Amino acid sequence: MAEVVDSLGGIQGLYQDLVAVSESRLSSVERLVSELEATIADFKKLVDKAPKNDKSRQALNAGKITVAEEEYTVNDDFKQAAIQLADTLDLDELDAARLFLAAQDEAAALDRPVVESALILFQEQRQFLLESLRLVCRLSLDDDLDLDPDLDADDAARPTPTGLRPVFQEAVALIVQAPPAGPGRSAPSFPGRCLTAMAQVRHDLRQLAARVQGAAVVGAHPMPQVAELQEVQRSSLTSQHESLAAIVTHLTKARYLRRDDFRALLDTVQLVDRPDHLLVHLMPPLTQAIAAFASAEGGAAFDDAQELHRKLVPALQRDSWPLAYLQAAVLALWLSEYSSWYVDTPEPPRLTDGAVEGEEEAESRSDLFLHALKRGALDFLLALSIDVKPAEWYDPVRATLRGLLQKKAPGITADTIPFSDAFQVLLLEQLEGFADAFITNMPATLRRLRLEEDQERLESLELGPTQDYDLEKFIVMLSYVYEHRPIAALSFWQDADSNLFGFLQWVSRRLSTPRACAVCEMLLALSEGEDNATAAHHFLLDEGAVSTSKVRRTNALNWTQIFYEAHYFSSKIRDAPALPQPPTTAFAAGPDRTDRSGGEPETLNMLESYLRLTARLTRESATARAWLLAHPTVRILDLLFHLASNAVGSHLRACAFDALQAVLKDKSAELGEMVWSMLDQWIAGGVNPLVARAKLAPAGGDPRSDGDGVWASLGLGFEEPHAFVRLLQALVYPAVEQRDLHDALPFPETLGSSYREPGIEAYVDFAMGRVFALKRTEIIDVIQARNLRLVCIEFIMTCLSTFNEDLIILANRSNIAVDAVMATSSLAAYARLHPFGRVMEWLFNDGVVAALIDTIHQDAIEVSRAAPHSPLIAGVVGGIQVVIAVLKLQPTYLDIVRPLIKAHAGPRRVPVADATLASFEDAILNRLELVVDLGLYCGLGHADLTLASLTLLEQLSTSRKMIAAPSRGAGPSGSNKVLGILQVNDEYERISKALAAGMQPNARELDAGPDAPGYLIKASVLSFLHRCLTALPHRPAVAHLLLGFTCAGDRLEVGEDGTFAHDAALFDAVLRIVVDYPDGSDGQLEGWMLRLRQAALDVLRQLWSAPLSSVYTMLQLRQYDLVSILYVRQPLVGRHALFDGRTASGPDFLLDRSASCFESFLRQRAAVLDYSATEVRLLKEARAPTLQARLLATLLGTTTTPEGEELTHPSVLDLFDFVDLELGDRLAAPPLRFYADIDFRVCLREDEDPPRYELASVRQLLLLRQKGVHASGLVPGGPEEADMLLEAENLCAYCDAENQRGRLVVARLETLKAWVALVLVMLDRGEFVGDAKRSFILQTLQLILPKLERYALTNATEALSLARLSQALLVHLDLGAPGSSLGPGRAGDVAQERLFQLFRVCLRGITSPVATAALREIFYVVCYRYLVGMADVANPASSQTRHRMRTVRAAGERLTDVLCDDADGGEGTCPIAALFLLDALVALAQDEDSTYLVDALARLNFIGIMVEAIKHMPAELRAMGTSGESAPGPSLAVYSLTRLDLPLLLSYDEAKLSLLVRIAHTRAGATQILHASLFHAVRESGLFALDPDLGLDLEHPMAMTMYYRLLLAVIRLLSAVLISRGDQHEQTMEQGRAFLSAHRASIVAMFKRQAKIGGIHANVDEDGAGDLADVVENFMVLITMTRFLEVEDAPLLPRSTMKIFT
Repeated sequence: MAEVVDSLGGIQGLYQDLVAVSESRLSSVERLVSELEATIADFKKLVDKAPKNDKSRQALNAGKITVAEEEYTVNDDFKQAAIQLADTLDLDELDAARLFLAAQDEAAALDRPVVESALILFQEQRQFLLESLRLVCRLSLDDDLDLDPDLDADDAARPTPTGLRPVFQEAVALIVQAPPAGPGRSAPSFPGRCLTAMAQVRHDLRQLAARVQGAAVVGAHPMPQVAELQEVQRSSLTSQHESLAAIVTHLTKARYLRRDDFRALLDTVQLVDRPDHLLVHLMPPLTQAIAAFASAEGGAAFDDAQELHRKLVPALQRDSWPLAYLQAAVLALWLSEYSSWYVDTPEPPRLTDGAVEGEEEAESRSDLFLHALKRGALDFLLALSIDVKPAEWYDPVRATLRGLLQKKAPGITADTIPFSDAFQVLLLEQLEGFADAFITNMPATLRRLRLEEDQERLESLELGPTQDYDLEKFIVMLSYVYEHRPIAALSFWQDADSNLFGFLQWVSRRLSTPRACAVCEMLLALSEGEDNATAAHHFLLDEGAVSTSKVRRTNALNWTQIFYEAHYFSSKIRDAPALPQPPTTAFAAGPDRTDRSGGEPETLNMLESYLRLTARLTRESATARAWLLAHPTVRILDLLFHLASNAVGSHLRACAFDALQAVLKDKSAELGEMVWSMLDQWIAGGVNPLVARAKLAPAGGDPRSDGDGVWASLGLGFEEPHAFVRLLQALVYPAVEQRDLHDALPFPETLGSSYREPGIEAYVDFAMGRVFALKRTEIIDVIQARNLRLVCIEFIMTCLSTFNEDLIILANRSNIAVDAVMATSSLAAYARLHPFGRVMEWLFNDGVVAALIDTIHQDAIEVSRAAPHSPLIAGVVGGIQVVIAVLKLQPTYLDIVRPLIKAHAGPRRVPVADATLASFEDAILNRLELVVDLGLYCGLGHADLTLASLTLLEQLSTSRKMIAAPSRGAGPSGSNKVLGILQVNDEYERISKALAAGMQPNARELDAGPDAPGYLIKASVLSFLHRCLTALPHRPAVAHLLLGFTCAGDRLEVGEDGTFAHDAALFDAVLRIVVDYPDGSDGQLEGWMLRLRQAALDVLRQLWSAPLSSVYTMLQLRQYDLVSILYVRQPLVGRHALFDGRTASGPDFLLDRSASCFESFLRQRAAVLDYSATEVRLLKEARAPTLQARLLATLLGTTTTPEGEELTHPSVLDLFDFVDLELGDRLAAPPLRFYADIDFRVCLREDEDPPRYELASVRQLLLLRQKGVHASGLVPGGPEEADMLLEAENLCAYCDAENQRGRLVVARLETLKAWVALVLVMLDRGEFVGDAKRSFILQTLQLILPKLERYALTNATEALSLARLSQALLVHLDLGAPGSSLGPGRAGDVAQERLFQLFRVCLRGITSPVATAALREIFYVVCYRYLVGMADVANPASSQTRHRMRTVRAAGERLTDVLCDDADGGEGTCPIAALFLLDALVALAQDEDSTYLVDALARLNFIGIMVEAIKHMPAELRAMGTSGESAPGPSLAVYSLTRLDLPLLLSYDEAKLSLLVRIAHTRAGATQILHASLFHAVRESGLFALDPDLGLDLEHPMAMTMYYRLLLAVIRLLSAVLISRGDQHEQTMEQGRAFLSAHRASIVAMFKRQAKIGGIHANVDEDGAGDLADVVENFMVLITMTRFLEVEDAPLLPRSTMKIFT
């Protein structure tokens, strides 16, 4: 038992692989063979469960158990629990102890006590083993798995999916090997042991039922959890019994069943006293055993069969079984198979005494068989064929027919546990075998049965209804046996000489009315699928394949007979009085079967069957449909409307509607409009269209009075409204030629306009109001209610989904005249008349909303048990899809359609009552239990339901109305109602666990690819979580709750005992996707795998980025050591990397899904880098040096495991590999001929990043143009038509490629930014020191320089990120610091070479035509830092300096032009950076005694511009400092600032003055500055004329500091000019003295302020004291230089006229 417990996962995997084999989708044969070999031992001992015994109990009480060769010591509590488990399961105590130990971990996942978890685990293991064994046995009999005879010997030796049958046969042979028996005894066979195990299961079920019944007797109602556990046990035991029965059946077919086993099985069946599911389970092995031991084809010898026959038949006649009909059925089964010995044999077999069977013996067998039929054999077999299928689809005609035929045996007792699909097929195959045996082996009995029934019918017509319909029972049983089995049904049609086809011909001749109904039902079942239906159509045409040995049939059922009867009946009811109409407010409880036409009592039944058969063939076969519509005398439409008159019963009318609906399959627009017109006339006339036309001639009157009686009649019961709404759904569905654009109304635009408002609002009102809203409270039968709701849901969804809202958008934005080309007369008429508007109006009605929510709200347990295609599941899924569609379309309805309808509403239009909801979200807010239902549905195992629920849950959780609504008592969180309702009764825990279970990675899911249901569910869960977190990043959301967080008000918490603590939260499941899910296979990256991992990382990224959840998320991820896992798993890519089979440089890369794969890779890489950066920052803040060091080592490419093993993996620098993958050039737009004048920019969503084309809108535009072209006749067809379609296809491909490229560009840039951010944070907060840091910086520089150089010339966006990184690297390199690595030596030379390359790249980038101002600014800063830093390192006269200067010269005049342009008119802070670089370049030139830069600036008049700017500096500062706006003048873009940016403007002015100072350091520069009228500019500025105590009068706290800083910069410039010119330039000195003289008062005031003389000295130290001292000092320099005091104080002596040279 321990091995079974430990291998549950392996057993489940084997089961999945076996299912894959049966569905022909197995991907790994080797894995299957290996698992099968490993499970043989478990299969062999599966049916031999060791019971509890004293020896094991004593061993357990000793306190020690051994599990997997490890000994455990157990305490008393463990012993008691294990003994309790052993008593409950009747299991060996030691095995129970091991099971209890294994269930310890499962208890947390199941949220149950350990004992209960062990019970569930035990039953689950047995069920998976039994189901696996069942599949192995069945596959060993599958002929499709035989080896291909064309394979060579080597290939045949290797197991393949088509050659696995020998593998399964060998496995079965090993499994059924009998264990060694004692001396003189034979070991029981494996089938016999299975029968014994079935008996034990029945015993366990009886005990369980006894416990439940005993508790009920004493009034002790079990707790809900106990009751649920009991139901789980009952369900599991019942399923095990079913699986064992199937195993015995397959083993019997493989001839492993012994004769004594057959007797034991027969004895078991004989004792059955209830027609329940357990009896049904016994029927397939019993039927197969009878075929094995009685049939000539079963493998038994005739003597053995005869011996059994002589013993068995008398016993079956003599003994009295509790169920007589069961006894009769067994006899009938035996006789049908045993008779095969006497059919088609050249010499009849001899009896035991040597005699040959004569007519008396054959007559005896026939008598026995007919006697068995009289005792209810066929009644029971008919019940089997019906009740083995779930009663989900209500069919009133079949229910009536069953009530007529099945009278001698009851139906199978209903059970909440349905039969599995596999068992249904198995039982139907056995019944199919019985039918074939009866037809083939007992033809005389079959003929006799018919003759006797015909005679009985004649007598019953005279004496009363006393007839037995055994032949009809057999025929109807055939209809159930072959229903939904089209492949099996082909056996009737494929061979005209077969017994089955002969039976069809024979049974369809000379039909009585009941038999005609039965034959129609049989043909109905045999005509599923196009091929079968067409064959049945030809059969009814009497053109079917004619047997070579049989004559052509006469007087048989055919189309002529069917329509003769139908027309005859129709003619009889034309003049018949109409049925009395009920009051319009009353609804009958059941259908009306009154026949006003006369004829036999079964006439209505026969006509119903005819119409049902007609509907089936018309729906399934295009050939039959075309024949019926084109037939000149049938007039199928008129006939059906006549048959739907008020003079017939509701069943027949419903069948007529169903046939009309079938005729409309793949309808043309012409046919649809014809049927609409006829239906509208029929509604108004009530009986037939001809009378209606006469009534409709006079226009006017009450628009609804004519139809009120018909509406009331149509709304009665179930059949008519069900069929009529299906007809309406077929009518509103677009015609074949209108399904591409949906621009046409599904009905004539003027329908009913002569006597009411045009349109079909009355029909919508019937479906929505009378049926969907009202009938939900009237129909009590659950199955009927579900079916009726489903057809209404389908009608609603059709009306919503076929409305094209894009037409409205395109009409307003595109240059195509939509009104002129669309099928409807105008867009306004389309929006007003389309049923979408009326349906949406009803969907805001309280009654309809209640019905819709009721359709969705179902019991979760019942939903989990329902079949995937049942009406229950289909209704729930459809209801959810309706809500999704309403939420999507309601803006269009509320803003456009509803106002349009109201504006054009006529006086006869009746609005929908109680449609008062402002929005659909208001309806949901009043029914929030829907949110809980959606969450629970996600874990029930139905893929379509899960996907739909997640989609709607995502919409509700991100809707502003839903999440903004404050919670009033809906839960403890108080945040919003959606969140609150999930917290009531902790419903979110159940939902979270269900979602987490569905998120577990599965290797077999990978084999199935992106279409696997599990993959789709995972992707939907992650999408839901991501969108929910994105909508509410700073508040607790539904996603937080489901992920495992506790929402406490506006914050999150993690409970100590919650799912987080046990690693069982949905958060952990998402994390496991990141950790365990692969990226690709076979050496290439797979897009669908990458997308799932990326989605999981996006969810985690939202969590670690949001302050609300960051702390808990990062702690949890750190516990997983996620950084190390991610870096170990990171794939490196190169130019030849394959993304979905293509390289990034491939010619069709953007036209393929490979581009999406590359995008997912980039976004995943970006998330990894972002998480790494976040972890570095948090560890630095947490001051965890050990963790920091480990993290840094991981980022640098080495990880040490807890065991001490050192792993090498890609480092941060290695992860820069993605930049080598270039996207290539854009695709050229295709040449346009037919669509050249269309503006496709209307399809561009520019509000998204990146902007993208909406391909659906593009296709809509193309279709509109195509319609316009066809309408104009410009393209008659042929090659022109093909060219137009090809051009449209190329255009769609181009738009898709543009979308792909845009997403790739954004993803690539995001990844680059994330990589740069990580490197920066490593430098800022990593524990880099000394040489390690310098080495990392230089390696990074070496890595990025080639890319920076290329991007600087081609891609400014990506170059910007790398430029910022290079700037940061220079800062961290600290060029001028002591101990810099740039000194002498090889390391210094390498570093200087790298930095010089960076300088050269930046200079080239500055002059690049693609460079933006932001990029150039960074280049300016990098160059400036490089020049300044290298100036401190290198000798100004060194060769390196000259090399740098030559590089500057090589950049050409373009460099200075760009620098001057940015310095004078750049954006942002770019001018300041440009000025700094110019300053450094001028300094570099000065070091080399070069005037290159000064001459270049002079040539561009840049010096004059800067000098001229001095005039406006005070005014600009004053204007901005007082009003916040820049003053007019030579202002730069930088002046577009606020008052808060005043220091920035001052910095810009200082930078200009600093550059002028640098220029003035040379005599040539000073001369240029003087020539630019420096002193005049200073005088014009008025800067020195201001009151030193007031300054610039700025509204700024640092106003005086700013004033003195500006003064200081100007005075330094003046001093530099004068010093450079020298005192020998008297004219310059004179200008200086004039300047001093003109501003003497201000200068004196500043001196006094500095000396603290006067009343202002108190404020000297508070504002600008330091700058004032520098100002005074520079004034002293200026005074000294100009000898101002000497000149001013000299006596006024007459000047000498002597000219003396000095």
